[in-house]
Amino acid sequence: MTAETLAPTPPVLPLIVPGVYAPQWDTGLLARALHREGVGPSTDVLDLGTGSGALAVQAARLGARVTAVDISRRAVLTPRMNALLAGRRVRVRRGDLTDAVPGSSYDLVISNPPYVPSPSESLPRRGRARAWDAGPDGRAFVDRICAAAPTVLRPGGVLLIVHSGLCGGRTTVQRLAAAGLRASITDRVRVPYGPVLRARLPWLVREGLADGADRREELVVIRAEQA
Repeated sequence: MTAETLAPTPPVLPLIVPGVYAPQWDTGLLARALHREGVGPSTDVLDLGTGSGALAVQAARLGARVTAVDISRRAVLTPRMNALLAGRRVRVRRGDLTDAVPGSSYDLVISNPPYVPSPSESLPRRGRARAWDAGPDGRAFVDRICAAAPTVLRPGGVLLIVHSGLCGGRTTVQRLAAAGLRASITDRVRVPYGPVLRARLPWLVREGLADGADRREELVVIRAEQA
């Protein structure tokens, strides 16, 4: 069943975010879903694309053993500092999604990846846009996570991923189902467009990705379970 929720606030944590993606509505929505999973000391959690480490620290506060991954050098240092501020232990690895943890498996995988559709075919290799640009359909990272999830989830393990409805929640469910997982959209919320989407609105409308009359973005959380 899909929950249409009030827009959640980002997690209230003493975070520092030097040059990384700061917690937004999507972070709060995924944190809410995380808290429903019964995470505890026996749970091994993988946070893909950790950014500030907000979600990794949330999981660690619930007692989980947490590994956080990001390809950005700043997004490796920042989660370590935020875990230290929170008095929690988070293992941080630099690398490209699951390539950073070869041979490892987890009870819970969480991800708030870049998902904003971009007019450019090329993904940025540096700069702030690296945290949100995800190709013309916004699925450059979402599709990779869908394909990789079965390789890092233990039997009964769960993937929680948040992204914009602009890049297709149903498509994500279908990709995960094709990969052998039981998947569904569990949360939806509509929030005002942020500055990046406002700037790209004419292009999004031309591409048929957005309605120019509605200045709100739908965010979705997809939950997928390994058999």
